[in-house]
Amino acid sequence: MGFDMHGKTAGIIGTGKIAKILIQILRGFGMNVLAYDEYENEEGKAIADYVTLDELYTKSDVISLHCPLFPATTGMICKESIAKMKDGVILINTSRGPLINEADLAEALQSKKVYAAGCDVVSTEPIKADNPLLGCYNSILTPHIAWAPKESRQRLMDIAVDNVRNFLNGTTVNAVNMK
Repeated sequence: MGFDMHGKTAGIIGTGKIAKILIQILRGFGMNVLAYDEYENEEGKAIADYVTLDELYTKSDVISLHCPLFPATTGMICKESIAKMKDGVILINTSRGPLINEADLAEALQSKKVYAAGCDVVSTEPIKADNPLLGCYNSILTPHIAWAPKESRQRLMDIAVDNVRNFLNGTTVNAVNMK
């Protein structure tokens, strides 16, 4: 048993650096890629088709969250958004736990509306014993370690050093666009 990705559609919510790398990987597996981002960018347009959030929900076989946690994104995956999704969608969250209403996702997993979920983050970390996703056989939960390989930690240290060096030289890098 497996999941044939070729010809399927992936929906990516948020098109920052990590999401852009994921999009390239998904396209390499022959997937169509839709994207939604509050701040569309040219790099994203070159590798994915930007659509509305509702269109992304209705057309995606796999949805991966890569957006920040703001009041507007808190609980964005909930009964209402799940109802718009394809039956059997796969949901992945390596971004922020509170993007998902976990009780609503657990209900969707149990009813098979959502085929499976992979979450590297949950609403409260460390995870609490009463988290509803713990009772779902079709969810994979990891303890916020997607970033943990040695190479990733070294890259983080290199970025921090470069950021301080650039700041001291009067250059801004890695600025967040907060229009």
